[in-house]
Amino acid sequence: MAETDNKTEQATPKRTQDARKKGQVAKSREVPSALIMIACLTYFYFGTGEIVGRLMDMMKGSLADLHRSELDADSIQLLVMTLLLKTMAIVLPLLLTLMAAGVVANVMQVGLLFSAEPLQPKLSKISPFSGLKNLFSLKSVAELLKSLAKISLVGVIAYLTIHGEAYEILPLMEQNPWEIMTYIGRVSFKILFTTCWVLVVLGLMDYLYQHWEHGRSLRMTKQELRDEFKDTEGDPLIKSRIRRLQREMAMRRMMAKVPTADVVITNPTHFAVALRYDQERMAAPVVVAKGVDLVAQRIKEIAKKNGVAVVENKPLAQVLYRMVDIMEAIPDNLYQAVAEVLAYVYRLKSNQPFH
Repeated sequence: MAETDNKTEQATPKRTQDARKKGQVAKSREVPSALIMIACLTYFYFGTGEIVGRLMDMMKGSLADLHRSELDADSIQLLVMTLLLKTMAIVLPLLLTLMAAGVVANVMQVGLLFSAEPLQPKLSKISPFSGLKNLFSLKSVAELLKSLAKISLVGVIAYLTIHGEAYEILPLMEQNPWEIMTYIGRVSFKILFTTCWVLVVLGLMDYLYQHWEHGRSLRMTKQELRDEFKDTEGDPLIKSRIRRLQREMAMRRMMAKVPTADVVITNPTHFAVALRYDQERMAAPVVVAKGVDLVAQRIKEIAKKNGVAVVENKPLAQVLYRMVDIMEAIPDNLYQAVAEVLAYVYRLKSNQPFH
């Protein structure tokens, strides 16, 4: 009970999907019952005349041919087989209709689902202890109460319907068999029609209850949520360490390119952007490294150790840092400003006076 009480978290989509793969879905038994009853009632309402006519023709034909043949074992066997085949031909459309209604009812509830998990043999299914536990479980008690409620409702409906038709029972003694059968069929149809509506209401209520119960059974503890997150997303500590290592590797690669730069433009203390330009291979200067604060100081230190010119230009350093990513060429609107800096650097390197 304590473990159930700790399951306070709603099921994740992964847990719900895993349960679905095992055939564990929210499904009401009352919905197929209601839909099958409606299909059966509809079939008899529109097809009773044809069914009765075909049955009468079958019996007439069988009885008419009976006196023409000898009553031996072969003829009786042939007659029985013929009657069975004709009866199956009459009943088969009804059976197919009911089967289709059952399939549609289940597809409406859970969609197309094929799972072999419920069919796999398990010792718990044949365990007497598990059987007794399931027999006296809350779910079994709820199913028993639902069944008793259905039987009671159907009994009440039948009683009220027959009580309302009681005034027509005595005159039946003066009517022919066909009229008696018609009366019985009409009263039966009224009982079944009212029962259908009751089953529809019960089916809807049970469907909502099964969804609530299924969601409650899939609830998770906080530890289960953390374990699932680790399984799907990975351990946060490991992911954090991987990201840190990736940043360090990217930083080392960037710092290794600083000595290849032509100039480092600084803020001078907060920003540093290293540019490289090869007239034969590049259409425009490329940012090979950039950083702020400590990273900027490290870029300047590496540049000075490797003889790379460091030029202070506050507006240009800030714009380059914010607009251009590493290993990207500078935009067109910065060509003029960067060209002036590069020209200044080239003149310094060639010991030409700057004009």
